[in-house]
Amino acid sequence: MHSHSHDHASSGTRAFAAVTLINLAYTALEASYGFATNSLALLSDALHNLGDVLGLGLAWGAAVLAKRMPTDRHTYGWRRATLLSPLANALLLVAFSGALAWEAIRRFSAPPEIPALPVMVVAAIGIAVNLGAAWFVRDGHDHDLNRRGAFLHLVADAAVSLAAVLAGLGMWWLGWAWLDPAIALLIGVVVAVGSFGLLRESFNAAMDAVPASIDQAQVREFLASQAGVTAVHHLHIWSLGAGEIAMTAHLVRPDDSDHDRFIDQLNHELDHRFGINHPTLQVEHGRTCEHDRHDRAPHGHTHGHSHRH
Repeated sequence: MHSHSHDHASSGTRAFAAVTLINLAYTALEASYGFATNSLALLSDALHNLGDVLGLGLAWGAAVLAKRMPTDRHTYGWRRATLLSPLANALLLVAFSGALAWEAIRRFSAPPEIPALPVMVVAAIGIAVNLGAAWFVRDGHDHDLNRRGAFLHLVADAAVSLAAVLAGLGMWWLGWAWLDPAIALLIGVVVAVGSFGLLRESFNAAMDAVPASIDQAQVREFLASQAGVTAVHHLHIWSLGAGEIAMTAHLVRPDDSDHDRFIDQLNHELDHRFGINHPTLQVEHGRTCEHDRHDRAPHGHTHGHSHRH
């Protein structure tokens, strides 16, 4: 099982490395053409792409860090890097979309004349580069927040490049100089809206929120319904990193003659039903659960303690 996950992690790292380097090369090409043709459209898109390269670099770095083995000090390893990276990624996206929109509004008053053909050709290359790169990191983006951040980044970039091609076509064919800032403004809004969801989700993950795929009330109910369990408290569920969900809970179970079998079966069920694959359970024999409710653990006083009588 471990070798499979390591193979998957190393392939993920290689994918991020390839995608980051390809995007860096394209950004350099786009910037040089922007300077050569004095095209602000290409230069601003190159700036946007540079931000994406930084975002992808963060995702690549997080994938590398996540492979580091646990130590005496970092007992979970560095897997949380895969949660912090999408947060930085989303912040970058929001910042760049704001800058893009500001520049677009500023340009409406006097749209500059731009040579349309180089814009169209370079932007068309951008579509191919970004879609190809998105294909590289497509595996596992449904449940890996880090990969999803990179995947959304690249798809958004392909849309940016497509919009630039359409703007170039309109300027070349119809002479509409205002298309350049109009498309840029539209792109800014689309990128901001798309990245807001990622920002919220990655912020929640970084703050140890219960993962969106899990209903804590259902988990509490499931634990309380187990044979012999009279109360459930100190229940916490959070994400450790890509594909890993941790849980701690105190279960009051006066009669636990089948202790080991009970724990083994419960661990299996938690993984099977909820995807909780890193549970830590404390079983208590006392008929009340007051003995460990103290001021040193204020987070234990959460709402909704489950009692069965």
